[in-house]
Amino acid sequence: MAKAAKTVKAESSAERRPALAGQEVSASGVRVAVLPPANRVSLRVPEEAVASLSRALGLTLPQKPKTSVAKAARTAFWLGPDEWFVLDTAGGDLLADCGKAKGLHSAVDISHRNVAFSVSGPAAEATLAAGCPQDLSLQAFGVGACSRTVFGKAEILLYRVSEQEFRVECWRSFSDYVFGLLSEGARDAAA
Repeated sequence: MAKAAKTVKAESSAERRPALAGQEVSASGVRVAVLPPANRVSLRVPEEAVASLSRALGLTLPQKPKTSVAKAARTAFWLGPDEWFVLDTAGGDLLADCGKAKGLHSAVDISHRNVAFSVSGPAAEATLAAGCPQDLSLQAFGVGACSRTVFGKAEILLYRVSEQEFRVECWRSFSDYVFGLLSEGARDAAA
């Protein structure tokens, strides 16, 4: 005779911990720090729906290569003729806002896919130049400039926040590698 299986309900209190949370490296003239979690959306929009999505998101989606538009805690980065990366550092619901748009579009929440780093200080450019092939001088890559590029062997989104500060976005699976390479670049730039 088979015994009845006893059902046990397990209480779970799993929490998501950000990758590399709290880690930072400081060297002479540069600081590399992991940034707090943020909401992110990968957005694909045909030209005829850009105005509708811009209204829904509360900022005008940029239309030129290497440009960004920021309003309050929200920033949109141009990645291609019909592609944007939208970031909200205050926890705004980007998908709900995109859902208010009338035009055809694709919006995918990638908040947990990415990890972001701040690279700041007078040696920030030199730190990034250790692994990024782009000309990051202020003349070529001014404040507000953004680009999908590589750092070492990892794809990143690079954004110049100010003259001496950059935001580096990378996939969570590459975050240890990128942080390690940024740390080495910071030590080299300080030497």
